[in-house]
Amino acid sequence: MATRSTYHSVTASSDRRRFSLMDFLSLHRQRSALARLDDRALEDIGVTRAQAEKEAKSGFWDVPEHWLK
Repeated sequence: MATRSTYHSVTASSDRRRFSLMDFLSLHRQRSALARLDDRALEDIGVTRAQAEKEAKSGFWDVPEHWLK
């Protein structure tokens, strides 16, 4: 899982890549699914409960860095 430092705000992006509503809905679904994982599943993917909760609470504008490339 990426740490907070590898995420960037869409509004702070200098290249202003366009994202669709579907992109943001997909990101929301992924974060929601992450938040629903039990501790065993989180351990399997190397994520702590605190990391999962922090990621799940991220705003839709806080997109993964690879989205900006």
